[in-house]
Amino acid sequence: MPEIPAVSRRLVLGGTLATGALAVGIGSAAPASASPGSTAASTLTSAAAPRRRAGQKSMVNVPFEPHTTVRVGVIGLGNRGSGMTTGWSVIPGCVVTAVCDIRADRAKRTADRLVTAGKPRPAEFGGSADSYAEMLKRDDIDLVYIATPWEFHYEQGKASLLAGKHVVVELPIATELDELWDLVDTSERTRKNLMLSENCSYGRNELAMLKMGHEGVFGDLTNGHGGYLHDLRSLLFSDTYYTDSWRRLWHTRSTASFYAMHGLAPIAAAMDINRGDRMTTLTATATAPKGLADYRERFMPKSHPSWNETYINGDLVTCQIRTANGRTIRAEHAVSAPRPYSRINSLVGSRGIFEDYAGTSSTDARVYFEPDHSGDTWRDFETYRKEFDHWLWKKIGDDAENNGGHGGMDYVLQWRTVQLMRAGLVPDIDVYDSASWCAPVPLSVMSLAAKGRPVEIPDFTRGSWVNLRMGLDSRTTEMPPVA
Repeated sequence: MPEIPAVSRRLVLGGTLATGALAVGIGSAAPASASPGSTAASTLTSAAAPRRRAGQKSMVNVPFEPHTTVRVGVIGLGNRGSGMTTGWSVIPGCVVTAVCDIRADRAKRTADRLVTAGKPRPAEFGGSADSYAEMLKRDDIDLVYIATPWEFHYEQGKASLLAGKHVVVELPIATELDELWDLVDTSERTRKNLMLSENCSYGRNELAMLKMGHEGVFGDLTNGHGGYLHDLRSLLFSDTYYTDSWRRLWHTRSTASFYAMHGLAPIAAAMDINRGDRMTTLTATATAPKGLADYRERFMPKSHPSWNETYINGDLVTCQIRTANGRTIRAEHAVSAPRPYSRINSLVGSRGIFEDYAGTSSTDARVYFEPDHSGDTWRDFETYRKEFDHWLWKKIGDDAENNGGHGGMDYVLQWRTVQLMRAGLVPDIDVYDSASWCAPVPLSVMSLAAKGRPVEIPDFTRGSWVNLRMGLDSRTTEMPPVA
């Protein structure tokens, strides 16, 4: 029998083969309980998918309605929110019309800064915990961007959807499983898109890796690693960086993998999670929580309020994830111990491997692919990145590097979001991606409480994951001209 060559995802999606029938054949698999290494008896069951209400429909492939100008309202003006507000204001065809923070002086400062930069003055809201609700009553907001502490994301995201706005939420969109389901259902009922503000999905290396994976460079994908490994100790103990020490306090009340989606999301996108495959089970492990207490002992005065705190979040929380198609993803979170920054960002297939944060060149990545390479020697990623550079970076890379934070990822995310809304296109990251990528937050708690037993990952798409469709591997499109 002749060997049948692999068909790249680009060819499948670009031709007449992109049908549900084909995708079912590609994506069909045994249920989570039948995954190797787990049984129905040993796998914890997460909450069952709630039934859709009458008239409630999927948001898969639902585009934005076209906007001549995208009018943005911002909730949360701390370090992240204030910087991203400036970012929104410089995107062609976008204007910040309202800003809100519980501290009214931040709203005024942000508005003053926009005016100084030659932008229209946004309306200011602040002074109370529910000031954002007043802002949401305005009819000159198309998109709400939320950058408040994690505990407020669900409430503010849902309220924004119910107010008839599209929503972009910083990580995570919610911290509890029922909250994730409620955001999915609210998006479906309101017909408004909600997306996780996952800037790392728009990183240059990540998008090139995605393209290579979808064009068959890796052969058959088998596993990947991603995470958020960042020494935050000095910032966590700062009296000014995280308002009211909100982020450090999470380490006193939860064992969760808080922020692994920075590395998980690019790997999930390369593996077509929710687009031909899905994550089925998660197993979590954690080290002892030593780092923060050790840092406090060495550097914080005995009068510091942190001495009244007990830390329970492990220095390293690891989630091992299995997919319906038999792949594995290792997602890690580590912010409490000394280490150089890394998101790991590694993808492996039957014909080769990509590893980021290897420090071997200007791209900080290395590769080894057959038949191009031999001799068990790593090669530089630079020539591959040039060949597989995503169209977004080819088009706006210079602007991104000059205007955006985090190496330009922020600018690319904001530019693309505005372009999608102005052109009336389907979002690259939808509510199902957002919920799936954030699900390890509550599921890691469940698995750790059960001494590392695997737990089922809900299918937020309610079965639509079997169908191949576009996502971050988008086709080249133009930003509509600004009148």
